[in-house]
Order: sequence, then C-alpha cells, then structure tokens
Amino acid sequence: MADAGRILASGRDGDIYEFGPGLVLRRAKDGRVIEGEARVISYAAEHGYPVPQIHEVRAGGTEIVMERLDGPMMMDDISRHPWTLTRNARVLADLHDQLHEITAPEWLRELDGKGDRLLHLDLHPMNIMMTKRGPVVIDWTNASRGEPLTDVGLTYVLMTCATNPMPPLVRTLVEPVRKMITNVFARRFRGPGFAEHVAFAAELKTFDPNMLPEEVEKCRRLAARMRGH
Repeated sequence: MADAGRILASGRDGDIYEFGPGLVLRRAKDGRVIEGEARVISYAAEHGYPVPQIHEVRAGGTEIVMERLDGPMMMDDISRHPWTLTRNARVLADLHDQLHEITAPEWLRELDGKGDRLLHLDLHPMNIMMTKRGPVVIDWTNASRGEPLTDVGLTYVLMTCATNPMPPLVRTLVEPVRKMITNVFARRFRGPGFAEHVAFAAELKTFDPNMLPEEVEKCRRLAARMRGH
C-alpha cells in the first residue's frame, strides 16, 4: 500500500495529501470512516455533476484516493482577479441549480424531511476548484437529501458568518469582497422561503462543533434577523 506524501491542503474537517501522479489522498482529521463521501461523489458524477474522479477507497474506508485537481479555488481566483467576482458568483449559483436537479439516492441521510434533492451543504467558493475542465466541487462530507433552499441558505450563512483564518488587515480587505459575492449569489434565490431557510441554516450551524464561538454568535444574530426579531 502506497504512503501519502506531503500535505497539500488542510481544512477544519480533513486533510489532502499528495499520492502519486495525478492523485491525492483525502483523510478525515478524526480518522473516521469517509467511504460514504466517496459514494456520494461517484453518484453525483454518474449524474453529470462536476466532481473529482474517485480512484480507490482504502484503509478501512478512512481514506479516499481521488483525482488531483489543478487550479485555484474560486475564492482565490476572485481575490486575484476582482473583476471576475460577478461571474464567479453566478457560477456558484449555477452549481447550486445544477446540483438540485439531481434526485438524492434513498441511502443518503435526510436533512429536513421537506425534499428529495441532492444537497452539498458546504457549497461555497472555498470548495470549488477552477480547473481547465471548468469548476469542480469538492468536500462532500455533509451531503444529504432535502430541500434546495436549505443548501442555498447554508451557503449564505457560511459566506456571511464564517471567519477567515487570515491576518486582520487582510481580512479587512477581503470582507467587502465576500459581502459582494454573497449578495450577487443570493440575488438568484431571494423570494418566498429564502429568509426562512437562511434562518434554519443559521440555527443549524450553531450546533456545528467546527464553528468558532464568534461564528456561532454571528449565526444566532443572522437567524434572529431573518426571522424578523
């Protein structure tokens, strides 16, 4: 069994390592079984959705070997080329619409009991790779079945409430850009049910152990605002 190489990326939930030519290895930080993530990625691929190709599930389901994606994250692309902000925000909205055309498999966990669509639940500019073959969606840890606006609401919450791990000065420069992306993205979905689903998503994120205390507080304030309090 080949060994993982140097670490390429590290998120709150898992790490990505080099793993031979054209491949990477994904491993959860807590060592849990992530075979289900590979299964839902393969399902999305079968329905024509842009995802990394899965090559192997190994180590008792705790590691996934998949296609290595070359290109920047969407957020990095926007930061380096601010004039692409509107276009990228619309691409993000398009990826939601395309995903929510897919009926979720029966074996996938149900989130809200209100829908049968495939949901990503972490679909934001930090989980989209801008490759030569187009945008590719990564990190399917939270995938579920449910109502599309719940997915949209969670993206809105994450882009509104998440704290960027960067120096304060850089954060001051980035925050206005992130607000603009969020507003352009949300324009596609505003209407009946939008505020309700954003409030639900914000309340849901307050129970996420990966959220920082200040992020949880932001979520509480957003939920209250969306509910009109």
